[in-house]
Amino acid sequence: METFFASIPILVLIVLMGVFKVAGDKSSIITLLITAFLAILAFHSPLPDTVNSFLYGMLKALVPILFIILMAIYSYNVLLQTKKIEVLKQQFSSISTDKSVQVLLITWGFGGLLEGMAGFGTAVAIPAAILISLGFRPVFSALVSLIANSVPTAFGAVGVPVIVLAQETGLPVIPLSTAVVLQLSVLMLLVPLVITFLADPRMKALPKNLLLSLLVGGVSLATQYLAARYIGAETPAIVGAIASIIVIVVIGKLTGKGGEKPIPMTYSGGEVFRAWAVYVLIMVLILFTSPLFPAVREMLSGVCSSTMSFMIGGEERKYTIQWLTQGGVLLFIGSFAGGLIQGGRVKDLLVLLWRSVVQLRKTIVTVICLVGFSSIMETSGMINQLAVALSAATGALYPLFAPTIGALGTFLTGSDTSANILFGKLQAGVAGHIGVDPNWLSAANTAGATGGKIISPQSIAIATSACDEQGKEGSILKAALPYALVYVVITGVVVYVFA
Repeated sequence: METFFASIPILVLIVLMGVFKVAGDKSSIITLLITAFLAILAFHSPLPDTVNSFLYGMLKALVPILFIILMAIYSYNVLLQTKKIEVLKQQFSSISTDKSVQVLLITWGFGGLLEGMAGFGTAVAIPAAILISLGFRPVFSALVSLIANSVPTAFGAVGVPVIVLAQETGLPVIPLSTAVVLQLSVLMLLVPLVITFLADPRMKALPKNLLLSLLVGGVSLATQYLAARYIGAETPAIVGAIASIIVIVVIGKLTGKGGEKPIPMTYSGGEVFRAWAVYVLIMVLILFTSPLFPAVREMLSGVCSSTMSFMIGGEERKYTIQWLTQGGVLLFIGSFAGGLIQGGRVKDLLVLLWRSVVQLRKTIVTVICLVGFSSIMETSGMINQLAVALSAATGALYPLFAPTIGALGTFLTGSDTSANILFGKLQAGVAGHIGVDPNWLSAANTAGATGGKIISPQSIAIATSACDEQGKEGSILKAALPYALVYVVITGVVVYVFA
């Protein structure tokens, strides 16, 4: 019965959004109330613990998730305000008029780079918004951005998910990183193919899309493997994305589309630089405050920080925000300074920031409730109950289902990192009981979590906000669900076969 009760919030959320197409904010509020009710009555969680769990989750929702979502949308709105988006549109079109090339470059290449450096929704929000500006349909833009933001999340935000997994399990980072890349190897080839097919589904375009996908996916796989094997978790997503961008640009320049020449650039080098100023500044700031530069990060982390404590289940949980290395702050500085470089006025940029907050009002409610209910599920024991039940039910076939646990964690929390915190120790513990390499089975948690990211309600809320499609979360969930299921199944087969 506990397993049944623990599954109710997930089923309610899926049915409300996917079947009845209830808006994300309303679905999340209903799910939050049901989860709190079950935690108190079925899992005997004291009312103060349940309230503190929600407040703890709300704080995590506000910073970094909502803060980063807001600033990612703000960065795009700055481009609209200064009209520099027209320069970027022409530059993408000058590379190739082929839709497959454009979509793959923006979602897999540029989006992968954003994920590797920043994470937390930037790689969904910014590519989706750019695609819409290029004339692609909102639902399509949201879907391909969600699918593309799968594989890179394993090493998102400069490798945080795998680094946290290593800390939770006590396992070495490099073997874990290498195992994750190997488990995702098939998907590195398939995801680009899916993206190009969605962009251009004509059968006569299939050979071209297949070649493009194999080249881009192969380069991603090779560079990520080398980075994971010889450097660690910090750089695979970044170097893989950069290598992919180079390949896509070269192919785009060489092929064009059906003999049609790409649109020539009519803007000067200075105008192109100013158009990219926002994203260049963001990436520079994120890079120099990342673990790749520990001295800078340590110095800034100690300058300005805030800590809040919550008593949950007799345990004190502290949540610390290091403001000068916080992704949302870096995005704001890059966006604001870039807007000034692009010719924006201080007053106009501040007014635009408030308009961006108003634009996200429904998303703010949605994400707070989603992270709040996942926090209650975690602290009351619901999530652990589901994971233990799955491991007990599968027995020797557990490696086949290990990625599903990771996917469940990301579906609930919206974060690969959080999924590893929830289930990393469980995976390593089960590995010892069934005689499987703990590095391999623990890595399966992260690999599966990347699939759950596709249909995470938080990611979908980010996508709908970027596309100005609030209220259509159910439609996007329904469209993305088959891809996520196939993704997790493929990962499970790879993990099982080579366990």
